[in-house]
Amino acid sequence: MSILDDIVAHKAIELERLPEMAISFDDLRENLEARGKRDFIAALRNPRVGDVALIAEVKKASPSAGVIREDFDPVAIAREYESAGASCLSVLTDEEFFQGSLAYLRDIRSAVELPLLRKDFIIDERQIMEAVEWGADAVLLIVAILDDGRLARFHDLALNAGLAALVEVHDGDELERARSIGAELIGVNNRNLKNFTVNLSVTEEMSKTLNEWDGVLVAESGIHSREDVGRLEVCGAGAILVGESLMRETDLCGKVHELLGVS
Repeated sequence: MSILDDIVAHKAIELERLPEMAISFDDLRENLEARGKRDFIAALRNPRVGDVALIAEVKKASPSAGVIREDFDPVAIAREYESAGASCLSVLTDEEFFQGSLAYLRDIRSAVELPLLRKDFIIDERQIMEAVEWGADAVLLIVAILDDGRLARFHDLALNAGLAALVEVHDGDELERARSIGAELIGVNNRNLKNFTVNLSVTEEMSKTLNEWDGVLVAESGIHSREDVGRLEVCGAGAILVGESLMRETDLCGKVHELLGVS
């Protein structure tokens, strides 16, 4: 089994703790409106700093890298990202493989004003309700782990409720599936989730088929320098999602400024 298979299998076990229930558009919308919404896509279309929006990730560990940041204070990190000019934040909530937590999402929401993405492996609509309840403004939908029915259902649930859905793809076939559901926000992950190798050319190659698409292309993974950002901007990325290369820096603000070209 691949790492991705292991994660999804464990996620199914975790879901056994949630009560059985059907989630409706109205349920999600009611909860979201009571809590208040922040417009994730608008924030990406109008970067706070520079020409490319930064989704800065709050991430303690990963299966490939182990613990990335020992002195991990999610709220302090989120505040520093906001101060430095990030447009949105991504918060890892998977506990078993990334040492994340839904509590991080809740705590960060109360500390910053930026829109938040719940970064997790969504395989059940109840996780979308969780995302709303704990403070997310957007959810990640990974095409590789969803069949066509669940992908379309989860995407419709999110959009009709008022959430953004970052639809993540890794190859051309997945990109076509994302476009077939009308995704406005597509993330191209340069990391192969089966073996965790990284190559920025993945975004470059897939962007060639998006000339007639007017959504927001988000480049994910493997972004370490201003040169990398420029390379991705040239091929049409309107936003970048950066985690590990930020989390390894002691000067988070300085690294954000470097990536965004702030002098």
